[in-house]
Amino acid sequence: MKGLADNPSYIVELLEGGVTLENVIDGHICEQALVEKSAFVVGDLGALMRRHVCWQSAVPRLQPYYPVKCNRSPAVIEVLASLGLGFVCANKTEMSLVLEQGVPPESIILSGVCKQLALIKYAAKNNVQHLVCENEAELSKISRLHPSAKLLLQLTTEAHAAETSMAFGFSLKSCRHLLEAAKDLGVQVVGVTFHIPSSCQDLQQAYTHALSDARCVFDMGADLGFNMNILDIGGGFTGLEFQLQQVESAVRPLLDAYFPPMSGVQVLAQPGRFYVASAFSLAVSVIGKKVETRHWDRLTQGVNHEDTEFLYYMNEGVYGPFSHKLLGKSIAVPSVHKHALCAEEGVFPSSLWGPTLDQLDQVVERCLLPELSVGDWLCFSNMGVCGLEEFSCLSNTPQLPVYYTVSTCDWYEMQEAGVTLDSAMKNFSLVEYSA
Repeated sequence: MKGLADNPSYIVELLEGGVTLENVIDGHICEQALVEKSAFVVGDLGALMRRHVCWQSAVPRLQPYYPVKCNRSPAVIEVLASLGLGFVCANKTEMSLVLEQGVPPESIILSGVCKQLALIKYAAKNNVQHLVCENEAELSKISRLHPSAKLLLQLTTEAHAAETSMAFGFSLKSCRHLLEAAKDLGVQVVGVTFHIPSSCQDLQQAYTHALSDARCVFDMGADLGFNMNILDIGGGFTGLEFQLQQVESAVRPLLDAYFPPMSGVQVLAQPGRFYVASAFSLAVSVIGKKVETRHWDRLTQGVNHEDTEFLYYMNEGVYGPFSHKLLGKSIAVPSVHKHALCAEEGVFPSSLWGPTLDQLDQVVERCLLPELSVGDWLCFSNMGVCGLEEFSCLSNTPQLPVYYTVSTCDWYEMQEAGVTLDSAMKNFSLVEYSA
């Protein structure tokens, strides 16, 4: 079994002859059984290519700009850059990472509210010209420190305000004043950006309001002499193809009406979770087990009922790779490694916990699992939305190892799409997978 090279070089295991991702996970679990049974991550770089093909097929007019905050793995950045994506960065670390991968500055957008002065200076020094601006104070800072910047004005939306309880961005009523201020300061305004969260229940109404407002801002900008040519409809893509189709159905007729192709407006979107969520799986081992018996009276039958619940403790928790649980995100129930559930085998109420014995360190509150033993392994899929360098940043354990793979089929498709190992992906080294 091959391992990882030192950062920033990556050994990518090439899966041939029907070898699957499950085979790779099996192999690394066998390795860990001989040592300390550390958790690890397996990344399927071919999944990035498959998601890119899906995106191009479903929403061909939307140019993808990847928000680096979703997953800052340099391997992910390098593959997505090779596929021609642009990038949205929120801080200096993200900008530096993207620039180091050879992404041209014109393919980078600096987002974020209340940018620090040093961040604006860094963007100017590295010729990153597209900056998001949401208010007059931000405009004043940018005009002083980065006068050649090309601004995307952050338009607030009702859906976003409802989710965050805070109205980031400017309203349609205040946009004229902000455009006039930019004109007075001599700063270019080239477009508008907004965000519709994935939690939005009425996509049609939300996009109708947002795109109608954006069209008004474009018209006002044109009246003041600005060359408005970029529209960024933001993120909010869950990773489900069905939801992407819903967005496409809501957006396409509106774009045709307000921003037809002949208008010359470049339409961007920020698919983060859509690209990376399914590309990474996390394997953890069970390090502790506790059995609790709960009693209650079943009033309808007048008998006492017992219910056995298993509490399983894993070697990683919310202070490591499951940190997004602390932000209110739910964690999907994992699969049990190499366990085929028989029809007659029972499942039991179970909960999954991290290793700290902290009451907050509960990863999955309640699920049904077969009875497990200490030393068993659990596999969590769709773990790509965490930055890999952050998987253990809050714990006392070393950074989790990440093993990258790609199937021969996916690799050939990547080459057909213009990705070549020698030029576009200089930090990768392909080796044949060996169990």
